[in-house]
Amino acid sequence: MRAMGGDQVEEAVAGAVATLRSGTGRDWSVRAGLLDWSCRGTLEHVASGLLGYAGQLAGRSADRSAPFGITFEECADAEDVLQVVETAGALLAAAVRTTPREVRAFHPFPFGDADREGFAAMGVTEVLVHAHDVAEGLGIPYEPPAALCADVLTRIFPHVRPEPGPDHWRTLLWATGRGTLPGRAPLTTWHWSTDLVVPADRLTLQGVTPAAAADLRAGGTGGFVWIEDGPFEGTRDAAGMVVKAYEAGVHRPEWGMFVLVRREDGRALGGMGFHGAPDEEGRAEVGYDLTASARGNGYATEALRALSAWALAREDLTYLFATVDRANSASQGVVSRAGFTRVGEDEGDGENGKSGGQYAYELRRDRAPATSRPGTG
Repeated sequence: MRAMGGDQVEEAVAGAVATLRSGTGRDWSVRAGLLDWSCRGTLEHVASGLLGYAGQLAGRSADRSAPFGITFEECADAEDVLQVVETAGALLAAAVRTTPREVRAFHPFPFGDADREGFAAMGVTEVLVHAHDVAEGLGIPYEPPAALCADVLTRIFPHVRPEPGPDHWRTLLWATGRGTLPGRAPLTTWHWSTDLVVPADRLTLQGVTPAAAADLRAGGTGGFVWIEDGPFEGTRDAAGMVVKAYEAGVHRPEWGMFVLVRREDGRALGGMGFHGAPDEEGRAEVGYDLTASARGNGYATEALRALSAWALAREDLTYLFATVDRANSASQGVVSRAGFTRVGEDEGDGENGKSGGQYAYELRRDRAPATSRPGTG
């Protein structure tokens, strides 16, 4: 899996600047594509965004955006403008490279913060789509590398169904309200979605992007540092479910898969998540597994309590559902300690003389124990 980092930021900026530099002799006061901004004003927005993202990472701001930006008042011409964009891009690339993986900083949408890959992907998106706008205004052609567009789509546009084939640039333009795609209505509003992290006491539950899921399914690490015997087979199977949902256009990151990461050393221990968004009844199914060496330490119970509290605080969820093999007493203990109640069982046929079937468990909002409810602080 290709990491989203400083190299991608530099690649996006270098390609955009090289294209726009061919139009420095044109009128930069014209509108940038369909935007209300001029070409010059659009790049001022891009440079401010890149600098702002670098500032968020460097300052580790947890509760607000850094209150500064860039103006082009002293830029004499288009070449000056492009030099500022290059400099802002270099600052973001440096901030991404020097920020530890576990660091998160404030970003208002959609989950309140983002990590270094999220800020890199947002910066790349700003550069690509606004370079398109400016190039359109100047009347010059522009198309970034397909791989760079795919990097962005699989990280912060997990809700956008990919087009078959390598036409990732057209998909990104459509996903940001620009251009059309066959069989899809044009967008009048759009958004990106950075990965969600749910905190627990000794763990963080870190959302798995389609890019990370594809890597896990293929036998990779998903960008996580795993303990010695991880990831377990169930985590790879769950990653395959994420990939299928993404390819079908029905993946929702908040109802996807999370990797359990130990705070003390940043090591991944297992996977936990949902089988999809809540159905018409407001029901969502949850599942999990841990690597063998991590079991017996209460990690699964702690993670399930945290994820259940987060999920039950949402208006679109009424109750959680889980099934556990009748022979798996350890997992039965996990769901019970997390507040789930057994509501049914399926005898099953069994295999190789072993007892078969499963128990069904539920955790409803109105019956959740206090320890499974989110705090107020």
